Amino acid sequence: MTSADLVVGPDGLPRCPWGTSTDDYRAYHDEEWGRPVHGDTALFERITLEAFQSGLSWLTILRKRPGFRLAFAQFDPEVVSVYGAADIDRLMGDASIVRNRRKIEATIENAKALMRLRDARGDGALDALVWSFAPEGRTARPAAMADVPAQTPESSALSKGLKREGFVFVGPTTMYAAMQACGLVDDHLAGCHAGS
Repeated sequence: MTSADLVVGPDGLPRCPWGTSTDDYRAYHDEEWGRPVHGDTALFERITLEAFQSGLSWLTILRKRPGFRLAFAQFDPEVVSVYGAADIDRLMGDASIVRNRRKIEATIENAKALMRLRDARGDGALDALVWSFAPEGRTARPAAMADVPAQTPESSALSKGLKREGFVFVGPTTMYAAMQACGLVDDHLAGCHAGS
């Protein structure tokens, strides 16, 4: 079964419609989105970027990703967890990222939460926590864009699990986007060349 929503690009490959509008989206769609992401640092980056995306275009975040990586020390939670007021002021003046004080502060709080989690459970604790909420048994890809949910029971449970550990700005819709991006679910449409 192939989705009617697919778009065939100039290279002849069928893609989800959002993955065809720009070269940035095409590369992200083909090479990254929906592929399994593991490791505390990599997942911390994705959770952070999804939080910054809230209310904005993902393309904005994707294009600012190099700036985010520099601003947040390659998403090293040990470094980010000790950021203070001077760092927040510095980041508020950094045009290479989205300058939103609440989201910057949330990133620092989440780095602290990750360090506490790591202290309690060891390296890989965030990875284990996030992946424990991957849905079981779902194999069919969505038939159409209208079939892709904004959130699921699993993303709500992941949100609650992260909040219990002290993470913030991790609502169920944001966490579903992270689950999609990190390959916990495969929401590439039926017939799309990318994905699992």
